[in-house]
Formats: sequence, C-alpha cells, structure tokens
Amino acid sequence: MYFKILLSAVFILFIFCGCSQPTEQTEDYYLQELAHLHLEDVVQNLPEDTEIRAVWIPVMIYENWMENKSETQFRENVHNAFQNCTDLGLNTVFVHVRAYCDAYYPSELFPSGSYLTGDYDPLKIMLEEGHQLGLSIHAWINPMRAQSVQKMASLDEKYLLRQWYDTKNGSYLVNYDGRYYLNPAYPEVRQLIADGITEIMQNYDIDGIHIDDYFYPTPDPEFDRQAFSESSAPDLAEWRRNNCNELIKLLYQTVKENNPEIPFSISPQGNFDINYNQLYADVRLWSSEPGYCDIIIPQIYYGFRNDTCPFAETIQLWAETVTVPKLVIGLGAYKIGYSDQWAGSGQSEFLTDSTVISREVEFVSELDNISGIALYSYTSIFEPEQQVSALVNAEKEQISELLHKNTAPAETEAVS
Repeated sequence: MYFKILLSAVFILFIFCGCSQPTEQTEDYYLQELAHLHLEDVVQNLPEDTEIRAVWIPVMIYENWMENKSETQFRENVHNAFQNCTDLGLNTVFVHVRAYCDAYYPSELFPSGSYLTGDYDPLKIMLEEGHQLGLSIHAWINPMRAQSVQKMASLDEKYLLRQWYDTKNGSYLVNYDGRYYLNPAYPEVRQLIADGITEIMQNYDIDGIHIDDYFYPTPDPEFDRQAFSESSAPDLAEWRRNNCNELIKLLYQTVKENNPEIPFSISPQGNFDINYNQLYADVRLWSSEPGYCDIIIPQIYYGFRNDTCPFAETIQLWAETVTVPKLVIGLGAYKIGYSDQWAGSGQSEFLTDSTVISREVEFVSELDNISGIALYSYTSIFEPEQQVSALVNAEKEQISELLHKNTAPAETEAVS
C-alpha cells in the first residue's frame, strides 16, 4: 500500500512539474526517483527465471541472408548473426517465420516466403544454430497481414488463401492499400491462423510463439463493412476489439494445447490509445486477465523527452497495467542517430544524445519484476547505415557492458 501511494505521488509530482515536456533537471530527478522504485506491488505472480534479453530479426533481412544463397551460405549468415547476439549479451531471438501469410519453413497451409530461393528449411537451421549457441528461438508471425494484390492472384489453388481470394474476397480477405489482410471477424479465419501455429509447434522444437502489432490495418469502416453488417453488433469499435480478443484467446489456447510449457508473447504498440482505438487491440484486457498471453512486450520506442509518451512515464503506465503476463520492454534501437518524427519537442533526442537506448536499458534493469528488454531490430544494431554507424557502435558497446553485468547463463529451454 505504501508503494502505491509513493508511486502515485511521484507520478502526480511530475505531472505538475511538466513531465510531458521535461526539462533536463526534472527529467534527471524523475529518472533517479523512478529507477529506485520497486514494482512488486504492481506486477505480481511472475515466476523467477532468466531475464529476457531479446532481439527481433525481421523478414527484410532475409533478402541478404537467403535470396539466391545456398543452404551453406544461409547457415553461415545465421550462425554469424546469432554469434553477434550472444556476444552482445542477448539470450532470446524472435525470428520472422510468417510475415505475409507465407512461410519460411515447409508448410501445407501457407506459400513459401519470397526470399527463400533454395531447397532447405530456414527455421530448422535457425533452431539448430540458435540452440547450439544457447539462444532461445521464438517463431514470430504476423497474424492478419497477407500477400500483396499481385501475389495473391498468383498463389497455388491448393492454399486456402487462394481459395478465399476467389470466393471470399472482401469478407475473409480484405484488400487495403494494395495488400490483403485476414479478417478476424470469421471463425474460419481465426482457425487458419491457429492451425498455422499448430503446424509450427508439431514440427519444430520452438521455444516460443510470438506475434506483433499488426491487427486491424485501418479504422476505416469500409474495411469490414460487410462482416459488421452481418454481425448486427451495435458498435464497430467494440465489435472489432472483440474479434481481436477471440483471436488472441484462440492462439493462446492453441499454444497451450500443443505444449503448455511454451510461452505465447505479444508485442503491441507502446501507446495505449493507438492500440485500443486504431488497432482495436485491448491490451489492458490481455495484460490483466489470464488466457491471453504469457509475455507482453510493448513497443516503447520513445525517448525520455517524447511529448506524447515520455519513456519513463510510459514504463510506469505499463507496469501499473500488466498484472498477469510477464512484462518485457521493447526498445527502438532503429532510432539511434535519426530524427524522431512524432516526438514533438523531443524530435532531436536520438540525434543529439547518443546514449538514449543504453540509458533505457539501464533504466529498465533497475526496476523489479520487469522481465527484460527486446531490441528492434537486429539490422539496426549490427548492420547500421553508414551515416549512423559510429553512434550505433558506441551504443552497442554500452549496451553490451550493461547486459553482461550479472548475466545468468542463457537458457535453451522455453521461457514460461
């Protein structure tokens, strides 16, 4: 009780001190105070196990790793990348295996990913190389985002996606801005996404199933006008949120039915309002009731001086909200050296301060019952563009030093 009063007092103090537009002096004091708070009264009943230190490997990198490469070349690229991860002090990797209703593994349900031009199994290789180095490898999928208009028309008719393209165009599959998206309003659509998870889990010794923030692509009511009309639901936004809730519950149940020890994680936007009102993702529900996820990884890709979502304040809001799953903080390493377009008066923070991400890593490490960090993305850290490489390399050294402090041995078992 004392903690909650203290936490509220600190929060109110900084609202009146102008924490939405912090000065250097108030920000420093805020960080000093909040960093020493303990969050055990906010986040409860989380198991004591290895802290997650993760990185996302997005599908775009496969163009260099995989396209027109032999199996040996791909394996070498993966090994080198995973060695970089362990050297930095990471123990978990989210590998993109289904980004556009495609598959970077042999699949009966989804077409092969466009970057895979050789006759080998990328997921099998990534698991072998990752486990050999002691990394936990989680299969990352985008549940609703599908193929482009051009590619959908050329899919083999054996795939349910192509059959829906011919018979359910505009209902099960919806074209938005040149790309198709699955519509979660329909049980058959939700089941296909779940069946894809079953296919992965029954064929691979995966350490986790992970989805990110691609839910509804637009608030435009035209996206699913037909399905909404058929539903007779009174409110579009609430109906969409319920559709997402049903999808997430099904995915969680699917993971647990296949292996109750394997964690299901979700990485939503860091901004609660965007999640709720634009993507129709009820992250407060998923964070506070059982049956939705084991780990939630909000993308808190903000600097300390961001006007809308200051980093420290946003961490506090998430810590207050997350009571059931473990809370891991997603950090936007891709912003190092670049202007932060939507940060308001903090737009230049990542340009003028080369230590934002390392300070965020340190900040999070001081908080009890936050279960780690995840960096977006591998390319931004290990293959930065030339104009920011010096800044990134300096940050990488600082991050590595922080991650190696009191590092427990990485586990190849699932983080549950």
